Amino acid sequence: MSRKTKVLFLLGYDTLAIVCSGVVAYFFLDPYIKLPSESLFLTIGGSITIYLILATYFRLFRKINRYTSIREAVSVLLCVTSAYIFSALITIIFTSVSFRFLVLSYVFSATLIVGGRIGWRVYNEHQYKLAHHVTYDHLIRTLVVGAGQGGSLFVKSLQRNESEVKVVGFVDDDINKQGALLYGVPVLGPMDDIPSLIKLHNIDQITVAIPSLKPEEYERFLDLTTNLNITINQMPSLEDVMQGKLEVNQFRDIDVIDLLGREEVKLDMNQLADKITDRTVLVSGAGGSIGSEICRQIIRFSPTRIVLLGHGENSIYLIHKELQQIAHEETEIIPIIADIQDRERIFTIMQDYKPDRVYHAAAHKHVPLMEYNPTEAVKNNIHGTKNMAEAAKSVNVGSFVMISTDKAVNPPNVMGSTKRIAEMIVTGLNEPGKTIFAAVRFGNVLGSRGSVVPLFKEQIKCGGPITVTDFRMTRYFMTIPEASRLVLQAGALAKGGEIFILDMAEPVKIVNLAKKMIKLSGYTEKEIPIVEAGIRPGEKLYEELLTSSEHTDRKVYDKIFVGKVNNKPINEVMDFIYKVEQFSNDELKSSLITFAGGKLNPTRVAIQQTKDKNTLTDNSKLAVVMKS
Repeated sequence: MSRKTKVLFLLGYDTLAIVCSGVVAYFFLDPYIKLPSESLFLTIGGSITIYLILATYFRLFRKINRYTSIREAVSVLLCVTSAYIFSALITIIFTSVSFRFLVLSYVFSATLIVGGRIGWRVYNEHQYKLAHHVTYDHLIRTLVVGAGQGGSLFVKSLQRNESEVKVVGFVDDDINKQGALLYGVPVLGPMDDIPSLIKLHNIDQITVAIPSLKPEEYERFLDLTTNLNITINQMPSLEDVMQGKLEVNQFRDIDVIDLLGREEVKLDMNQLADKITDRTVLVSGAGGSIGSEICRQIIRFSPTRIVLLGHGENSIYLIHKELQQIAHEETEIIPIIADIQDRERIFTIMQDYKPDRVYHAAAHKHVPLMEYNPTEAVKNNIHGTKNMAEAAKSVNVGSFVMISTDKAVNPPNVMGSTKRIAEMIVTGLNEPGKTIFAAVRFGNVLGSRGSVVPLFKEQIKCGGPITVTDFRMTRYFMTIPEASRLVLQAGALAKGGEIFILDMAEPVKIVNLAKKMIKLSGYTEKEIPIVEAGIRPGEKLYEELLTSSEHTDRKVYDKIFVGKVNNKPINEVMDFIYKVEQFSNDELKSSLITFAGGKLNPTRVAIQQTKDKNTLTDNSKLAVVMKS
């Protein structure tokens, strides 16, 4: 049946209900009181006319009645009530009318119209169960953690939609809720009762429905459910539900992010829309973890054009395909396969598309790999950034934002050094009245390709052990969406030449992260041991977000600070870049770290000394190496 046919059917049904109600009320009361026939016609005619006007205005005939809720039933009832009140006033003006007749006619009409919709919903739910052979024996018996707003939304959605989930009860630590009913579902007790309730009610699944559950409460929950051999998940975030990305009954796994308790940042939507909407935006490294998420965030603001620049063919193909499905029709998405080391190609791209904003996320990021391949780190992180920045400046790009890292602070390794020098290039190229250049510095990103989280997951999947380089090691962590949002916000705040520092909260011990992931997977540390593997080349025990000379309390937005820029003159930076191409690998590493303001790792110095003793006879050369 088409939607138009359904509307006509509803219109006819409601009209017939009012007519029948009036006729039945009239003949029911006729033996007891004498009613003028004109009052019957005036009441029915007036009620139908006013009801149809109100129902059309409030779009009651457009509702999908198999999902009729209490709110929708109340809307229908209010329309019927209003119609009869106005009808009664009209009838009183033109003729006498019986109050009993009006009340009885109204009760019959309300019952038929509202009851018909509720009955239709009950009928459809019954037919669905018959068609899919759904019986209470085959439903997934679910215990919901949290009888608040999230739990209410979750259960209400399940009851309104066709689902194979049966909510047996809630658990909630609020003593005032225990023993109460929420949409007919009982609150069975506090969270500590979960193990006994699972056995008592034959629970198949536990769903967490508290969006604001604290990390320590998540851990407590996991402690209660360890080794219970039961499915554990949580309802999607309210943001995803409201935006239509997910249905309430589309479960997601509890993630390590939930255990770390990162609060999601809120964007200044008006400020970002002003910078991105109807503009051309270019993102380098658009296929990477951060680059692709920046693209997902940008597409929400309907840019005229978004240029996806990347070296990896497959990753650019995937993000291009994804964005095509969610982009507005007016947004053009252009995938570009290019290497940022190819200076001529980068200048041509900038000239062809003349972007208003550039987000430079392309870089080599793996610390140990770059220790073995320092020349590649220089070519990509330094020369590539130089190419991108100078090309952007040549076509007067509005703003250029480079994604940096906490590893650029006092770097003892090649990767961090090259990123620090890239920061110097970007902030050094800033000139008043021209392209606004800025860098955004933050720590590790949970779930990115280089993150330790995927490695730990794989090790747990294989039965362990989990390898941690050093039990003392700490790192700052942030989620990919949060980091990407803050990059966009920082870019909108840039005036030129800043290094923005993202507030990463407290650093996390890697060994503690490993313990949380073991618990999250339903194992104990006896089942999945954690072993110390030793620090890899170039790694630091502790990361920093600022050097001692960069510290500042200047907060420009929630979770965004501006560091004091202590750069070398841009001419000196450019001279150094040209010189490093002449160095050997070992000279290159030492020179990069020294120029970037870092300190050589003691292990590296020892190795360098040994090499020099074995290959050099000139003690003055050894002294130069020791000094560097």
